[in-house]
Amino acid sequence: MLPILPIISGLAQLAPAILPLLGKEETTARAADAVSRIAQSVTGCPNDDDALRALSADAGLSGDFRRAMERETIALYAEETRRLEAVNQTIRAEVASADPYVRRWRPTFGYIGALSFGAMMFGLAFTIFDNPAEAANVATAIGSMAGVWAPLMAVLGVAVWTRSQDKKPPQTGPLSMLARRFLGD
Repeated sequence: MLPILPIISGLAQLAPAILPLLGKEETTARAADAVSRIAQSVTGCPNDDDALRALSADAGLSGDFRRAMERETIALYAEETRRLEAVNQTIRAEVASADPYVRRWRPTFGYIGALSFGAMMFGLAFTIFDNPAEAANVATAIGSMAGVWAPLMAVLGVAVWTRSQDKKPPQTGPLSMLARRFLGD
């Protein structure tokens, strides 16, 4: 995620509907740019610090900023919705495919990722065991790779959890049936 300058965060507090977009990697940069651009446009100030001071001092400008941000926020949410619909459509097409590999590429990716991660961790552990003087360098290398491995491990974790839930036997006892009837499961 891109770091958010405190001033952008302060401006966004005046238009709270934009805040969830500032926390998402896909939308942070566009949302932060919109907050800054609109604040400067509404106030006529050349920078975000001055714009925040002007908006805080003038309720009329603050109202104009909120209205402009509402329009921009709606546009950003509509764009994010279109992006998510495209992702959803892609996944549905993969699942419905007659080609077995297209349906199984995600699990294949998970297996390859898990094996690669395991091999790398084994190699790093062996390096530390074999040459303890390099332990600090190995620890630094592990930290440097976190950004590469974190998304893979997150996807793998979600896949494993979801498949585990799918494989659970259905609950067929009288209490389970009663609960499903009342909870609508």
